[in-house]
Amino acid sequence: MPGIIDFHAHAFPDQVAASAIPYLEEEGDVKALHDGRVASLLELMDREGVEKSVICSIATRPSQFEAIMSWSMQIRSDRVIPFPSFHPSDPDVLEHIGRIRAEGFKGIKMHPYYQQFFLDDEKLFPAYERISELGLILVMHTGFDIAFPRIRRCDPRQILNVLTRFPELKMVTTHLGAWQQWGEVEELLAGRNIYMDISYTLDQIDPQIARRIILKHPRKYILFGTDSPWSGARDTCNHLQALELGAEREELILRKNGLALLNLV
Repeated sequence: MPGIIDFHAHAFPDQVAASAIPYLEEEGDVKALHDGRVASLLELMDREGVEKSVICSIATRPSQFEAIMSWSMQIRSDRVIPFPSFHPSDPDVLEHIGRIRAEGFKGIKMHPYYQQFFLDDEKLFPAYERISELGLILVMHTGFDIAFPRIRRCDPRQILNVLTRFPELKMVTTHLGAWQQWGEVEELLAGRNIYMDISYTLDQIDPQIARRIILKHPRKYILFGTDSPWSGARDTCNHLQALELGAEREELILRKNGLALLNLV
């Protein structure tokens, strides 16, 4: 049966998950829903009606590119869609972006806090240009991050700076445009053709603000996401339904928009 398309989930190699999940739980003062293994994610997907999940990796060092690529090739399936990652200081960044596309992956994940960059730093422009040229999707952490000081590394104005320069870049701004910067999202981003996912947001934002942003935004540009294992599809769906957006818009968010974007690559 067709199910939810989760455009923002995380998992780790089994041997990494055993240490990564406890570390991240302590770092963010949060509790994971599962132990971080792909098998556990699939079990949760089965329980909560998720058909496909985009697995977002983050290279915290340039040397991690090969390991992430190898693991991503091992785990990909009809249900698990890995988005590999490169580190911005990688000297072979353009070649590695090309390899991601050549190996058949649909997208890339970047995280300004874990990778220590500012979203609109001109040093990243060649990478954005290459990603755009190859038609890849870029899932970008945007807004503040629960585990880091509130340095403005990826705020709505920086998003506009990048997408004005690279209007064809298929960048997904996570956490409804920018985590805990939703007033600026409503003012600067809502209504523009900018992809946003709803991961790790609807249980924290004022529901009226979330509703206004989503209703103002082009209906094909809102994606479902959980940020699993930090949140789950069932709870996220409940919060989404409470916004009373209407059945047609809900169906677009839960499934159709995610599939349409994946099919562009």
